This record gives sequence, C-alpha cells and structure tokens, in this order.
Amino acid sequence: DLRMSRGLGDVYKRQVWENLMTIFGKLMWFFKEHKRLYMLGLTFLFLTEVSQMVSPALIGRFTDVIVSRQMTMHQLFFYAGGILLFSVLMYIFRYTWITHIFQGSALLEKTLRQQLFDHYLKMDTTFYQRRRTGDLMAHATNDLSAVQRVASGGVLMLVDSIVIIIFTVISITLVVDWRLTLIGVLPLPLLAAGVWYLSPKMRRAFTSSQEAFSRLSNKSQESIAGIKAIKTLGQEKQDVDAFDEEIQKTIQINKKVAAIDSLFGPMATLVMTISYVVMITYGGSLVLNDSISIGQLVSFSTYLGLLVWPMFGLGQLFNVLERGNASYMRVQEILSEKSSIVEDEQGYDSISHGDVAIRIDQFKYPDDQSEVLKDISLNIRAGETVGIVGRVGAGKTTLIKLLLRQFDGYTGQISFAGKNIKDYKLSAYHRAIGYVAQENFLFSTTVRDNIRFADVNKSQEEVENAAKMAALHEDILNFPEGYDTQVGEHGVSLSGGQKQRLAIARALIIDPEILILDDALSAVDARTEKQILHTLKTTRQEKTTVIVAHRISSVMNANEIVVFDHGEIAERGRHEELIAQQGWYAQMYEQQQLATTFQQNLEGKGDDDDRKK
Repeated sequence: DLRMSRGLGDVYKRQVWENLMTIFGKLMWFFKEHKRLYMLGLTFLFLTEVSQMVSPALIGRFTDVIVSRQMTMHQLFFYAGGILLFSVLMYIFRYTWITHIFQGSALLEKTLRQQLFDHYLKMDTTFYQRRRTGDLMAHATNDLSAVQRVASGGVLMLVDSIVIIIFTVISITLVVDWRLTLIGVLPLPLLAAGVWYLSPKMRRAFTSSQEAFSRLSNKSQESIAGIKAIKTLGQEKQDVDAFDEEIQKTIQINKKVAAIDSLFGPMATLVMTISYVVMITYGGSLVLNDSISIGQLVSFSTYLGLLVWPMFGLGQLFNVLERGNASYMRVQEILSEKSSIVEDEQGYDSISHGDVAIRIDQFKYPDDQSEVLKDISLNIRAGETVGIVGRVGAGKTTLIKLLLRQFDGYTGQISFAGKNIKDYKLSAYHRAIGYVAQENFLFSTTVRDNIRFADVNKSQEEVENAAKMAALHEDILNFPEGYDTQVGEHGVSLSGGQKQRLAIARALIIDPEILILDDALSAVDARTEKQILHTLKTTRQEKTTVIVAHRISSVMNANEIVVFDHGEIAERGRHEELIAQQGWYAQMYEQQQLATTFQQNLEGKGDDDDRKK
C-alpha cells in the first residue's frame, strides 16, 4: 500500500509538472496572435537584465580602486556615471517591457471575457438549469483574473527568473570566480525540491478556493435577488446566518490556501540566507588567501542579491501557474459545453408572411423519460388569433418553448411560412417573434429604453404608439419623469400590471409576425385586458397572435381555442362550440363567471355601505 501510495504520488506530481508547463501551451494561441507585443516586451526585459548585470561589476571595480587608494576624479566620475547611466537605462527598459507585457495580459482577459460572455448568450435553457448564476459570475471574474495573471506575472516570473539566473551565473564566472559560481547555484535544487513538494497541495487548495468563491457568489446573488421575499417572510436573521456559515467555510478553505502560499516566500528567503552564510564564510576565506579581491567579493555579494528575486519569483511562479491552470480548466469546461440548439449557418436570414404549422408527435425534456407533449397538430393561419388554455402543467408553456426554439429535441416539425423553423437563422427567426411571459425581465434604464430595447432606433412617436396599444401611455404620463423615468432593477418601481404592459409594448413595437402572450395579462384588470385585446384585434389583422392564458376572458374571442390536458389536445374550437361541448373549458368558464359576479356583488355592497355612511 505504501509503495502504491508513493507511486500514485509520483504520477500526480508528473501530471502537475505537465499541467504547469502546458498552461503556457494552452495559451499559445493568444501569444501567437499577439507575438509582436510579447516579443517587444521580452526584448526589453532581456535588455533590462543585461543592464542590471553591469552595475555589480562596476561596483566591484570601484571598491578595488578605493581599497588600493588610487582613486582619481576621472575614475570617480567614470564609475559613478556608469552606474547612473545603466540605472537610467534599466528604468527605461523596465518601463517599456512592463507596458507591453501587462498590455498583453489585459488583452487576454478581454478576449476570454468576450468569449465567455458570447458563449453564455449562445447557450440553451438546459445549460442555465444546470448552472447557477453565482457560479457563472465567478468564472467570468475570479477565474479570468487568475488566468490573466499567467499572461502577465507568469510570463514575467518565468522569463525574468531564468534570464537573471543565467546572466548572474555567467557574470559571477567571468567577473568573480568559478568557485563562487557554484555557491550561487547551490540553492536552486533546494528551492526546486520545495516547489515540487508544495505545488500539488497548492493546486488542490486553490481549486477548492475557486469552488468556494463560486458558492459564495451564488449565495450573494440569490440573497440580493430575493431580498423582498426574505424581508417579507422575516427571514433576515436566518439568511444572515446562512451567509455567515458560507463565509466561514470559504475562510477556512482560503486559510489553507494562504498557509501553503505563505511557505513559498520564507522558503526562498531561507535558501538565500544559507547562500549568504556560505558566501561570507567561503568568500571571506578566498579573500584571506588572496584568491579574490575585496571588490570581487563585493561584486559577488551584489550578484547574489540579484538572485533573491528569481528565487522568490520561481516560488511565486508555480503559485501563479497552479492558480491559472485550475481557473483556465474551469473556464474551458464551461466553453466546451455545446448548446442543444444548433443553428443552420446557411439558413434563411429573412422571414416572409405566412402560416404556422405545428406537428409534434412526441417531446420529452432532457434527462426526463416522461412525455410532456404528444400528438399535437395545430394550424394557425396568418392573421388569426389562437388561444391556448388548460390546467397547470398541461403542456401549454412547453409548446411555446418549442415554438421559441428553446428546445429542439422533439419528434415532428414546426413550420413557419412553409419552412421548418430549424432552417432559419436564429437571429432572423427570433426577430419575427414578439414574446411576453407572465414574469418579464425589465432593465435598469428608462421606460423609453425598455420599450424600444429590441430596436433602439425607434422614435419617440413609435414608442408612444406601442405604449398606447399596451394601455400604458396614460400611466407613463403620470410618472415623475414620463418616458424618462428609471424603472429600477427588474422594474422595482412598477406594479405587476405595469410591468406586463411595458413588456407587451416592448413586443409590439417591432410589429412581429408572431406575437406570443404567455399568461401575459394575468396582472391587469378586466377593463384593461379588454382594451388591450381589442387593440390587438384591430391592429394585427394580418399578423398571427398566440395567447396562453388561465382566464377564459383572454381567449374567448380567438379564432380557435385549444384546450391542453396532460400534454395532449383535449378540446378545440371557438368559444361557443366549446361551451356547447360541456367539457373542461365550459366548467372553467362557468366557475370564472361565478367568481366575477361574486366579486362585483362585493364591490356593489361596498358602494352601498359607503353611500349610507
């Protein structure tokens, strides 16, 4: 068991080393794309190191001249000017390589962030059912920052450390003594052994840290989004306790990361201290034996000081690479996921006026074996209004999801204007649809910009016409700043009915070929509902409208009403025909009529009481 454990440890360490080296390989596509930027940066980094090697040699020679008491003013200005000159050159070169390399890392972060955001926009509904918002945000922030540090600090530490070590060893050999060169490279094996031991632990700890950050981000997002429910139900203390528990877990994980991370710096310092002790002891003996001069010992001491950063940098390098590799793998895992909605890039990029034909033999949700829809056959002629009703969970919204191409894995075909909807480009197909759900997302901007969100070039007149069609114009005029009123996050400043009507106006302003109202009138009163439906009937005589509703009053004037039950069409026909069938539709209509009459009686009784008072 012990041999097996050691064998697995060796395998894991080899994998870690390969992962560390391949993180640069994984990013090679970016380095090649911006090779000019990085070549310039690395060239000036190289010149910086060359300039840095000259000063210790000048300091050593200057020391020997002082010790020999042969200093002249010419020599004083020569050595002082030389040291100053190379210090200025080193400053200029360092500034240049920093601007180039860190500019490259910023471009990498921008590129990856854009790739990730574009990927989020392309992914399907199933993806967002499996992935939590906080986790996706963590990938777009914390993980990308860790990858970005590979292209800046990682490149710097790798090249800078290697170049300084090589140049320092060469300089010590040429300027000082080959024996002291061995002292200079003595710490490297010790440091490498320490890094080799700590790197696997660092990677595991940092991966756990990133996962903890994702959970904490998700908890924060949920608490902020659900703050109304939390306060309404009086759960502030419980939510704070849950958040505090998540923080404590994250802190404990990050403590482990910090504990391992903090070992790199002291390890480099300890190794360098050992080198200094050996240098003082052995170098001093060489001076006493007249093997080297005091100036050479001073030069060696200065060169040895230059090795402090590479030793520390190498330790930090593995830290940065471990973090970057773990984060890059997390990001690539997201980017590798494919949407089940495959767009035909050669598809039709425009949609003409036409009928909608729906033939669904069978549909099951991914990872679900039960049939949600079966044997659905529905023809909607251009200009007709179709109403869809049924019990909760009967399959109404599922049919709308298929019509919107949120899912494609069904047996059958949905056609629009004589063509399969899968043969259209998604952008063209979605432009022809105006969709309004029961719960709509409003953006934190003005009423005007929310209405014309689908086409920001719409004029004020067009915005107002859309608002009038949605029976919202008069409400907007009563807002503090009219159409310039900020609706707040998620439309927090609006009532439920106003949110729905604003969403209807947003759909109507593009004059879609197909307008879908998915229980989008549930929050408006009966009078406003009647007004909106009358407007739709008169203004959309040539366009198709699909109304999904629980209230019979929303669909009773439709050209055809379809009743869903357990994923199948149970009844269909016009309002009068369905009433005559005495089925589920007729029962629901009667119940809703009774409820309306009862409510009117209550309101009438209240008015009588007020008059008596």
